[in-house]
Amino acid sequence: MTAELPDLTTYDAVLFDLDGVITPTAEVHMDAWRAMFDTLFTEWDITPPYGEADYFEYLDGKKRYDGVASLLRSRDVEVPWGDPSDPPTADTVCGIGNRKNEFFARVLREEGIVAYPGSIAVLDVLAAAGTPIAIVSSSKNAREVLTSAGIIDRFPVIMDGVIAERDHLASKPAPDVFVEAARMLGVAPARSAAVEDALSGVASAAAGGFGLVVGVDRGVGADALREAGADLVVPDLSAFTAPAPEREASA
Repeated sequence: MTAELPDLTTYDAVLFDLDGVITPTAEVHMDAWRAMFDTLFTEWDITPPYGEADYFEYLDGKKRYDGVASLLRSRDVEVPWGDPSDPPTADTVCGIGNRKNEFFARVLREEGIVAYPGSIAVLDVLAAAGTPIAIVSSSKNAREVLTSAGIIDRFPVIMDGVIAERDHLASKPAPDVFVEAARMLGVAPARSAAVEDALSGVASAAAGGFGLVVGVDRGVGADALREAGADLVVPDLSAFTAPAPEREASA
């Protein structure tokens, strides 16, 4: 079943996740998590081994430390939470999270990042219409990613992992970060749209009562995104700028 896509400019605002929606940094995150957990699981003799499904179920869209704790808990492994200032060598939740982030930051510095062309096209349409936009990311690297991609000036509101930690906002799939970003923009969630590629992010926006929740399928699966709360699913945001006959998505 297909349905014509709605006009995003008719919403009071559009709130975007970053990694996997605006930029392909989700792939860098996936590689960083895999490299770090492959090594950790081998050193600690943890089974079953880390797999791609672990990323989507326990890590994708969540704050870094929450993801670490969630994944380790799935293997019946508990370690002290520690502190965000823990060195990457520390065997704490925070230390393990910081260990992964070293890999991610190195790749970002060395290789840079380019935003998805389809996402830039949608941002251009929204800017021309004067529709407010925001980034809603669980990552503490959001500003660095946006700067590397050369698009940080497009977003007057950036709700990221730094703010979430500072203000003690619950991680996705809780609605806190999306609802707070809407407040920062001065809009009502019910009259706004949210765009996400992660199951936890889709669930977060749906729980926040957003008028439209768009799922972008970068690999997790259209059915899973719909089950998490997406009103519609597209393979890329270029679908919203395609000629009218092509502007359809799975409903």
